[in-house]
Amino acid sequence: QLQASGGGLVQAGGSLRLSCAASGRRFSLYHMAWFRQAAGKEREFVSVIRWSAGSTYYADSVKGRFTISRDNAKNTVYLQMDSLKPEDTAVYYCAANLSSGTTRPEMYAYWGQGTQVTVSS
Repeated sequence: QLQASGGGLVQAGGSLRLSCAASGRRFSLYHMAWFRQAAGKEREFVSVIRWSAGSTYYADSVKGRFTISRDNAKNTVYLQMDSLKPEDTAVYYCAANLSSGTTRPEMYAYWGQGTQVTVSS
């Protein structure tokens, strides 16, 4: 089970940190990702952190502004979002996958409930 939090309303150029708390004893084995879905659009990949060596990958649209990290002792993954833009406005979802640190949402078995991020201009 995944529980996302940390969303809110922020002005352009501001920052937010999203958290995703996971239940279960095997958290460290899961690839953890963030996706987002803006109103009227399809869900899109944001970032992933893989279980082995914690390698990370970002969508081009957020590279250099967002940072994904994980704390396996706390069963939590984070998304630090800096230099936010109005186009970052969306519901953000965390997801977990054992088999692959992919960018494809259909490959993720477990999803959090989503947290709204709104960036005003």
